[in-house]
Amino acid sequence: MKKFIYLAVLLFIHTTFNNTALAQEDKTVLVPLPSIDDFTKGEDGWAFGLGVGLEYESAYEGSDEFGLEAQPAGAVQWRSGDNIYYFAGEAFGWRGLLNDQWLLDALIGFEEGREESDSDDGRLDGLGNQEEGYELVLQARRSFTQDWRYWLVSRFVASENGNLALFGVGRRFGEQTDGTGSEINLVFVVHDSEYANNGFGVDAMQSASSGLEETNLSGGLRSFGIDYNYRQNLNSDWQIYGEALFEYFSSEVRDSPIARSDYEAEVGVGVIYTF
Repeated sequence: MKKFIYLAVLLFIHTTFNNTALAQEDKTVLVPLPSIDDFTKGEDGWAFGLGVGLEYESAYEGSDEFGLEAQPAGAVQWRSGDNIYYFAGEAFGWRGLLNDQWLLDALIGFEEGREESDSDDGRLDGLGNQEEGYELVLQARRSFTQDWRYWLVSRFVASENGNLALFGVGRRFGEQTDGTGSEINLVFVVHDSEYANNGFGVDAMQSASSGLEETNLSGGLRSFGIDYNYRQNLNSDWQIYGEALFEYFSSEVRDSPIARSDYEAEVGVGVIYTF
C-alpha cells in the first residue's frame, strides 16, 4: 500500500510544478551542478548513461570496517523542457525547474537493509537482518544566483522505518556551466525516533541475542556532514566523476553500541558513457 501512496504523491508533485514551470533558454544541462546527472545534452527525448564506479565506504552505518565495491553507474532519462524523468539503479524519479532558481526532485526508491554478515568482525551478530524497504525522497534546491554558484538545499526522506530530513548550503566551483567542475555541500541531518532506532537502537530481544546493551534513541539531531562532487567530460560521450562524503554523528548516536565509529565516510570514482 505504501508503494502506491508514494507513487501518487510523486505524480501529484510533478503535475503541480509541471503546470507552473517557466520557459527556459536552451542549455546543455538542466542546472550546472556536478552532482545532478543530466545526459540529455539539452535535447528533449531519451538519453542514456551507462558506466561503472568503485566505492570505498563503511560496511554499514556506524561501522569501523571499510570495503571496496563496484557499482553500476548512469541512468535512463527522458527530458521534456525543464523536466527530466529518470530511472537510476533502484530509483524512479522526476526533477524539474520551477524557475531559474528552484530545482525540485522527487523519487521512489529502496532503502538499503542491513545484514548481520555486513560485519566481517561479527559485530552485528544477534541483531538480525533488516530487509530493504520503499522510501520517498523529496529534495529542493534554491539558488542565490542565476548561475547556481550558491544555494540552499533540503531533503526529506519518508520510509517504512521512519523519517529523516537534511538541510544545508552549497557552493559550485569553476566557470563551466555544462555540469562539469566541482561542488561542495555542508549539511546537518535530523531523524525521528523510529529512523534512529532502526539504525542504532537495540531492543530487548536483540540485546539478549547479541550481548549489546539495550538502547533506545530519541529523535533529533543525527549528524553534521560534508559532501564533495566532481565531474569532467573526457569528450562528447565519456565523462568521469568522483564523490566523497563525511558524516559526523551526534553524541546520542555515538553512544549507541552499534556505532563503532564516530563517523561514516565514503569515496567513489567512476566513468560513464552517454548516448
